[in-house]
Amino acid sequence: MANESHETFLRIYAHILDNISEGVHVIDAQGTSIVYNRKMSELEAMNKHDVLNRPLTEVFQFPQGQESTLLRCLRTGKSVRNVRQTYFNDKGIEITTINNTFPLMEDGRIIGAMEIANDVTKMERLIRENLWDKNGARYTFDTIIGDSPSIREVIESAKRAARTSSSVLVVGETGAGKELFVQSIHNASLRAGGPFISQNCAALPDTLIEGLLFGTARGAFTGAVERPGLFEQAEGGTLFLDEINSLSMPLQAKLLRALQEKSIRRIGDTKDRAIDVRIIAALNEDPIEAISQQRLRKDLYYRLGVVTLFIPPLRERKEDIPLLVDHFIRKYNQLFQMDVTGISEEVMRFFLSHDWPGNVRELQHVIEGAMNLMTDETVITTAHLPYHFLRRTGSAAKEKMPVQPLADEIKPLKEKMREFEAYYIQRVVEKHKGNISRSARELGISRQSLQYRLRKLGVKHT
Repeated sequence: MANESHETFLRIYAHILDNISEGVHVIDAQGTSIVYNRKMSELEAMNKHDVLNRPLTEVFQFPQGQESTLLRCLRTGKSVRNVRQTYFNDKGIEITTINNTFPLMEDGRIIGAMEIANDVTKMERLIRENLWDKNGARYTFDTIIGDSPSIREVIESAKRAARTSSSVLVVGETGAGKELFVQSIHNASLRAGGPFISQNCAALPDTLIEGLLFGTARGAFTGAVERPGLFEQAEGGTLFLDEINSLSMPLQAKLLRALQEKSIRRIGDTKDRAIDVRIIAALNEDPIEAISQQRLRKDLYYRLGVVTLFIPPLRERKEDIPLLVDHFIRKYNQLFQMDVTGISEEVMRFFLSHDWPGNVRELQHVIEGAMNLMTDETVITTAHLPYHFLRRTGSAAKEKMPVQPLADEIKPLKEKMREFEAYYIQRVVEKHKGNISRSARELGISRQSLQYRLRKLGVKHT
């Protein structure tokens, strides 16, 4: 009976080991593998039967001068925590893991060592192959949708910036279309034939982003190999760093030095490497606020912002909504093999009353979501709009859009919107007795934007 209980316990123990998400590898005092779970087998691309009951050194190969963390733990009796290790299985395939290794003790003597491993091989491959896209700039200025004065002004400024190799800082809310401008600048520049590499600085922790940007030298840390970073990969082209304010202050200082010296030093290296790269960076918040909140170095801001482009949010260029709607409908008609012709008047009123916190990207997702709910209809109605969008927008539409009977004379939508905008702005300015700053705050736009609109619309103010 005791034997049956013992065997049942062993089966449960083996089942648990094979269903956890970390790799587990145990060796005895002689360095022979005695436990090797399913996850470890997957990480190392090895069959259990090729590992168990064999000396570790017969199965795996380690770079010259480096020792297995399991054997080190067995030799020293000391735990090893969060150590990165690169080695090779019996087929010569490179494996990279982050290991926590512990000695197994009994009556004060070491009887073995246990390793718990997490795989970073896939992450390493992702960094090397997928996180940047050489010559991957698809957009040009012709692909930017919008005829509003605010967007045309930014396009013209961006075109002028494309003629030089100066650093550019693009500021705009999430979803406003910053990367469209960045890629367009690259494709309109003399560097268009060079690589375009894009990296979101918030996508990876500092421990990985530094090596990714600047590269690594062999021996910089356990398992480190010679690897060029994004600066070297972008040689002769453009490197786009999005959400630059997410980098730590020490990394921002290192980036500033690279920009000033036009050279970088790989992690663990002793020599500098000259670089010829145009840097375009992006922020999703006001740079002055980022500086005051210590999320952006002031000197880095001045170095990056040789040319600064402020991308207007969609709520400040609502006259572009009909063009954008048409563009997205045509895009998804082609993707979904549909024949949608437009949106209803009621939907357009919803769109024009909405503040679009997600900007153009939100509008795109709403159109895509609506078309997914359509069958054989050809016009998007409120019945097709996502529920969360209707719930958020419905009350705002009632408050912001005065219900008026249609005039006898039907005017183009653009002209009607211009009239309403002039009327509404004039009322707000009159309410604040001509104070531009207070009026701009109530309207939710910048002071400069309001002054521009007053001139464009011919609104009188005192």
